[in-house]
Amino acid sequence: MRRGSLLQLLAFTGIAFAIGAAVALLVPWLPSPASKEAGRIWFVYWFATWICVAIFAIVAGVCVYALVYFRVKEGDFSDGPPVHGHTTLEIVWTAIPFVLVTAIAIVSSIVLAQDSRAGRNPLKITVTTQQFAYYFTYPNGKTYFDALRLPLGRHVQLTLESNDVIHSFWVPEFAQKSDAVPGIHNKIVVTPTKVGTYPIICTQLCGLGHALMRNKAIVLSAAAYDAWYKRPIAAPASAPAPSGGGGNAAAATLFKTTGTCGACHTFAPADTQGKVGPDLDHLKADAAKAGQPLEAYIKQSIEDPDAYITPGYQKGVMSGSCCKQLSADQVDQLVQYLAENSK
Repeated sequence: MRRGSLLQLLAFTGIAFAIGAAVALLVPWLPSPASKEAGRIWFVYWFATWICVAIFAIVAGVCVYALVYFRVKEGDFSDGPPVHGHTTLEIVWTAIPFVLVTAIAIVSSIVLAQDSRAGRNPLKITVTTQQFAYYFTYPNGKTYFDALRLPLGRHVQLTLESNDVIHSFWVPEFAQKSDAVPGIHNKIVVTPTKVGTYPIICTQLCGLGHALMRNKAIVLSAAAYDAWYKRPIAAPASAPAPSGGGGNAAAATLFKTTGTCGACHTFAPADTQGKVGPDLDHLKADAAKAGQPLEAYIKQSIEDPDAYITPGYQKGVMSGSCCKQLSADQVDQLVQYLAENSK
């Protein structure tokens, strides 16, 4: 190949590389990493991406060069010259992809191994899933429904459990994702590197309320996390206050933060807008249609949701596991709160 032709080929390749690099860099394909594990995974992503951009540039450059300089004239239907195999070329274009794929595999294996290491003293948290909510149990035995709180810079081992069907746990900024499968305890490791609030998303189609199965992970500084961890737990997660007076406020908080109450139901006094289950603003009318006293109707709906199906809804929409984490006192508190505030 002449020197001028080689320079032209390199120019076409450079242009193609610039286009590929612009698409790779200017489009925000990934969220900003907020964990050590995400940083490593992002490295693998960009390692493979730049290899792909380089291969794209070479192939595109050769194709454009061939199109410009070797295109047949209009009306020329003759056969092209017979070309036999080129052993050296075939060895090269077999060896190079082999080396590149092997390099990607090695880097990926190293990152996978590092991202699964929890260190000597990880913070161990159990993430329990159910239709359609997450709740989080810490080493001190306390359970929270409103958010997963993590300390900055510490290895955290999350054990995923499911009370009903297959769910998943995914925080895009942490880049760690795994399924929560009934009877199996999958584990993932997260080491937060940025203080902030990040969405927790279920990526398994787990039922009618799947789109609403969301929560949040809050990363705190070490001092802020210690202060939060040592404080007395809020009323809904342990022993709620008795009904009446402050108990009504505790019941309102319990409704908003426990399981799927607020996520699945509309209830104006609690300012929730869930659409998966029946509207709870008209419980008195619903109880009358069911032919039951109001409080008995509400309690049955919580403890045995399929005993009576509200017209327009299907059996099985509300999983029987939705309220398994509630104590008898908490159920009674919810019943009184809903009865007192329903229309």
